[in-house]
Amino acid sequence: MTQNPGRRGFLFGGAVIGAGALITACTSNEPAAQASAPAAAPAAAATGGNDAPGDKVVIGFSAPAADHGWIAAIAKNAADAAKQYSDVEFKPVEPTNDINQQISAVESLIQAKVNVLVILPNDGQQLNQVARQAMDAGIPVINLDRVFPDKLSYRTWLGGDNYGMGVAAGHYIGKTLKDKGVADPVILEIQGIATLPLTQDRSKGFADALKTYGFKVTAQQDAKFTVESGTQVASNLLQAHKKIDAIWNHDDDQGIGVLAAIKEAGRDEFFMVGGAGSANAMRDIQADNGVLKATVTYSPTMAASAIKLARLIAQGKGMSDLLEQEVPQSITLASETITKENAQKYLPLGFES
Repeated sequence: MTQNPGRRGFLFGGAVIGAGALITACTSNEPAAQASAPAAAPAAAATGGNDAPGDKVVIGFSAPAADHGWIAAIAKNAADAAKQYSDVEFKPVEPTNDINQQISAVESLIQAKVNVLVILPNDGQQLNQVARQAMDAGIPVINLDRVFPDKLSYRTWLGGDNYGMGVAAGHYIGKTLKDKGVADPVILEIQGIATLPLTQDRSKGFADALKTYGFKVTAQQDAKFTVESGTQVASNLLQAHKKIDAIWNHDDDQGIGVLAAIKEAGRDEFFMVGGAGSANAMRDIQADNGVLKATVTYSPTMAASAIKLARLIAQGKGMSDLLEQEVPQSITLASETITKENAQKYLPLGFES
């Protein structure tokens, strides 16, 4: 959710793949072992295959400063995933929102000759060259979330599906309104930063999904991924629209401000869908005592998956449930919809806003 464009780059269209789910679900090639594992202990299946200790790997890690919940969770997920492996040495550098400082930090990791790099750049374009330096030096780069424009600058890209995030929100809102028999609904959209490609992808997915129900966005405004702007933008929209049927807010961090404005205005004639999958949003959805009824995921657990992929690449391994011998070049995670019915399942993967 940079320029500091807030964190995502950016990207997850919000998949919720658990800290271990992407790889640990792909690590065992032993059907007999799987068949004999007790149904009550699914974690046992995740301990064989590629998760078995291998060659020592030093993983360098660089990300922006943790100035909101999502980025803080990115760093925590990466560190926690690295701790799972006795053969991994995790070497993070100081997080920063200064482009030049991040470039210098990555250069220090190149000079330290780490085995593999995981980089969530503040800006993919501006860090493209230093990532290319790493690749040219024989250090594979896992590009997390905000993509480098030059494919020679990374070995594998891992991130979310921003378009899919909008689609998920659009389908939830469209179907809910159709089921209620609402005609010509007032649908508001509160974006992150309107000029960012990721935001434009989210908005396009949202509009395209709504079209399948014969609906469209009535008004949209961006809230800069901040709580303060979320409050101000929501207040303005509430004043401008005396009747509202649904709101999609792109970001659960700024959603704290959006919900505060809604509470202050005493409005509850509509329902709201969030974005990213924060733990506080999930708890609100579970409680079901306000307007927030769902959120669509863009989970920071992608950082844990990136560490797991980095380890496999450095050890010359592939994803063992695939026939190919190497880790794929690009992995786009899915955006999932969290509601009251499944919030408990996803809550352990949420981040605190």
